[in-house]
Amino acid sequence: MNQPSQAQEPTSASDARRDLYGLVKSAQDDGVTTLIHKSVNKRVERVLLAPLDRFPAARKAGAFPTWPLSAAQKELGILISRAAGGEPQVLRRNSTPIAVLIPADPNELALSPDTAAPSGGASAGGAVSSQPTPTRERGRRLATLGDAIGAVLATGNTAGLSFGLARLDDATGGLHPGRLVLVAAEPQVGGSLIGLAAARTALTRNARVLYAASGPSSADITRRIIAAEAGGDYARLKTGVLTEHEQQVVERLRQAPLLIDDGSDLTAEAIADTAPLADNLALVVVDRLQRAHNPRLPLSGEHLPMASQILRELARAQNVPVLAVLDTADPAVVNLLDADVILTLTTAPDRQSTTVTVAERDLGIIATTSLLPDLAHARFLDTTPSSGATTAPTAAGTDAAPGELPDTVGTATDRELADAALPFTSGAVKGLPAEATRLLAALRTALDGAHVKDLDDLYAPLTELAAAGLQTPDNAEGHRLAAALDAYNAPAPEGTVDAQVAEDSVEAGRDDDDGPVPGDEEDEPEGAVFPALRILKESVARSKMHPIPVIRMEERGSGPWLLISEDMDGEPGWVHPDVTSTRVAHVRNGKRVRRDQLDVPASFGDGLMCLIDRNGSFPSACSAVPLAPNKLLHTGPLDAFDKSQAGIYQISVPEWTYPDMPHPLGRLADRPDEQGRVWVTTPHIKMLERLHRDGHLTEPVVIHDSWTGKANESLFKPFYQATKDARAELIQAGGEPYKNYKTRLSIALRLLWPKRPESRSPFWRPDWRMSMVAEASVRHWTVAFKAVQAGHTLIALRNVDAALFWVPDQTAPDTYRIGTGFGEVKAKFIQPGTFIPEGDD
Repeated sequence: MNQPSQAQEPTSASDARRDLYGLVKSAQDDGVTTLIHKSVNKRVERVLLAPLDRFPAARKAGAFPTWPLSAAQKELGILISRAAGGEPQVLRRNSTPIAVLIPADPNELALSPDTAAPSGGASAGGAVSSQPTPTRERGRRLATLGDAIGAVLATGNTAGLSFGLARLDDATGGLHPGRLVLVAAEPQVGGSLIGLAAARTALTRNARVLYAASGPSSADITRRIIAAEAGGDYARLKTGVLTEHEQQVVERLRQAPLLIDDGSDLTAEAIADTAPLADNLALVVVDRLQRAHNPRLPLSGEHLPMASQILRELARAQNVPVLAVLDTADPAVVNLLDADVILTLTTAPDRQSTTVTVAERDLGIIATTSLLPDLAHARFLDTTPSSGATTAPTAAGTDAAPGELPDTVGTATDRELADAALPFTSGAVKGLPAEATRLLAALRTALDGAHVKDLDDLYAPLTELAAAGLQTPDNAEGHRLAAALDAYNAPAPEGTVDAQVAEDSVEAGRDDDDGPVPGDEEDEPEGAVFPALRILKESVARSKMHPIPVIRMEERGSGPWLLISEDMDGEPGWVHPDVTSTRVAHVRNGKRVRRDQLDVPASFGDGLMCLIDRNGSFPSACSAVPLAPNKLLHTGPLDAFDKSQAGIYQISVPEWTYPDMPHPLGRLADRPDEQGRVWVTTPHIKMLERLHRDGHLTEPVVIHDSWTGKANESLFKPFYQATKDARAELIQAGGEPYKNYKTRLSIALRLLWPKRPESRSPFWRPDWRMSMVAEASVRHWTVAFKAVQAGHTLIALRNVDAALFWVPDQTAPDTYRIGTGFGEVKAKFIQPGTFIPEGDD
């Protein structure tokens, strides 16, 4: 015998969708009735998910629409609206009805006489009562063609919401209420900028916009809007430095009716529940739907088809346009999402513009147009017919060229290179390798933000890029860039120093650190003083783990490889906060190099500087560097660090409270993303774990994401031993043999991650290279920390091999071993007021 119907707490449509199978089971087994509510256009729809005993007419075959549970879960929002409008919706398992959705108000039921239930059925309120009087007056609405034509003509003169881009508006007719528009674009093509353009345009009309950010943070969105509106440099805005014009734009935007939701666990259901709460909503932007599954992003992977259906339903229910950005243009994925309008963005190496293909569901492609990317200002511009050479895009509404770089840092050669590269780094002109574009963009950012340390770090890779003979397009922009690279690579005349170099000179780190050039990838000839590359190859080949020394070209544009950067070295570049560092001019061997002069305050007492120079930091690190010899697999968030694995890890930057020591992550700690996270290699993870265990870090390491493989610490051990033995022999001889040894050693280790696209290096493992450098940096930091704990005063920690202490006499800190071997250091004592030498000066 069926149990009497029981009441349950009300639930939202999104919660009901998630728990539908459980709610139906409760209705079928326990007679539980659930009240479900959904907000639509400032009104609330209320229905009951009820057992069949409450509405016996639902058992009659063909009387009402029936839905298998799987389909009902997908279309629950539509079913709720239909049931609230008086049309019961029957849920079935296979072919057997098991529950029914009916309006919470029994007077809303619209039944025909032959579907009326017998008396004695349960009312919607739960009490047993007779069914409402059947009527046909509330049956399905039918419209004549004349009525439909009248409705179309009445609304046909209403223009859709503008994208803010005339060409795109012409191709699409704008954004129309009730439609889901999908922007499909591969990463770095600029799909999100279409959503931002539409949002900015709506805000200029004081129209309310809901921006659902699944991926970008509210800070990302805000900076991009400011950059696009003010024509400001998006990269510079990350530093928080605003021009007067940008500050005025910010003040104007403060009152803009933009609502940003970048909360965690953002789902399509949550967006659909939030949208009705925003009065006078004009546009919903969802940025973005992610093709690859991410356990922390519900709007990703296999959830996308369901999310798209919910967003389409939201557009119709709220009568607003919904614009969703998808991070792929793969037709197989795009077609699954079944959007009303699809905008597909594509680029080609030989074209400056971005092509936009417009398609409609059921019709296919209806138009194409093109836009000009202005990525430096986080926006697209309309293309205009032009003749002659194409120039970089300028700020909308002005006649000014992109902002001139300040002359407070760098040289005229640096600024010319950055200006010549602007058409490429802005995205207006294609044709450069991704790594070259990244380096040139970093140069402009460093100059624009007056980041002297970044200029220092960029000098070596940019010089290597220029010396390699970068292939540039055969057009005006390419010719100018080639000339600027030639000038950048030209040596400074002996004995001369540019006036600007005197303040902001840059160097390649160490004077003997020029990096590989074409031909260095070949094995050294028989009889070479030290065949470092051949020894390194043999060291890797001896491993029983079958290492993969070269990642295939087609794999390098995805997975972990785009996450690895030079910043992961963790080099400190730190000066004590009470010490003043002044840059002084110096030219050595025709090269511009950095030399610093440190002024120590009187509070440190009498003394002199002790420069500690570590011997062979990189080859010494090869003795036991933790890395993964095989491929890195995506292992995602981790509850704890697994010592049996190695790779790269995304972590929150831990708080460091020791003012007398640099942060354990070095410069990496100064460059987190908007969520305060950075990617690090295994050596830094192990050091942070140790610091937390010893009580120097208050919070444990939190691993938000990871790419790892089985760990090995001995892959480079034979190379280390051969290098160590050769050094002991050659350092006594000195001269050219020892210099050749150091050069070949440096080249071999750099070839672990060659930067020239045409390089034929036997290696391409950025994770190996950065793990090795990070291991050297960790060892350097750890020994300095021990010295500080022992009571010594550290005044600067530089690169991976130089530390400066303030000492009362010519006695080095006893935590270091003086000598010429690996693991030992050289100590030099420098009088106050003297510039700091580097390496073997």
